[in-house]
Formats: sequence, C-alpha cells, structure tokens
Amino acid sequence: MGKRVLIVEDDEIVQNVLEWRLNTLGYSVCRKAATAEDAIRLAGEDKPDAVLMDINLEGFTDGIDAALAIKKMYRLPVVFLTASSKDEDLERVKQVPPDGFILKPFNDTDIRVALELALGKPVQDLH
Repeated sequence: MGKRVLIVEDDEIVQNVLEWRLNTLGYSVCRKAATAEDAIRLAGEDKPDAVLMDINLEGFTDGIDAALAIKKMYRLPVVFLTASSKDEDLERVKQVPPDGFILKPFNDTDIRVALELALGKPVQDLH
C-alpha cells in the first residue's frame, strides 16, 4: 500500500466513503477519528503521512484547532475536507496554514490532487 492517511470525520458514512476512495487511489488508511481529541492522539500514535481533516467535528474542539495542534506537535501535513465555506472558518483555516482544502461534495480527483500536493511539500515550522 501507499502513503498512510488518518481520516478525521465525524460522519461514519463519509469516513467509509473516504476510506474506499483512498484505497482505490493507492493510499492506506491507518485509522479513523471522529473527534479532535482522538485525531490529535492518533496522529501522535500512528504518525501518518498526511491527515484528512473535517472542520466541523463532534465535541468541544473543531478540526481547525486539531490541525493546528497536529502540525505543531507532529509536523504532519493536514488537508481540510469540509462542506463549510463560511468566511470565519476560511480565515481561521488560513492561520493554520492548510496543506490543502477540499470542499464537499468531493471526487477522487479532488482527493488525489490535494494529497499529492500536501505530500510533496515540506511542512511549515509553526512556533
């Protein structure tokens, strides 16, 4: 299998669709998380090659805060996957900064291009 991806998505159906699509594209899914807290923990345990992160998650912390923590702590590329294009979310995403951004609904090309670009560039050092 190819590069390992952590899926962070609180909708189980979307998780399963993403896993199937990633496998079809030659990636492997190391694990799936539904909350920001689980995402941060699993990123540290599994050290995936990339994280596919939904912005709106169950719990008190959203995907933007989780992505910032993952990038700071583990220096992993994070590609956002979301149905939200609200200005306030986009402004917060810019502060991370993102390694990619996919709007739902998505297709295989969207996922492949975003992950290839994210995996092909160095992760920015965040202070």
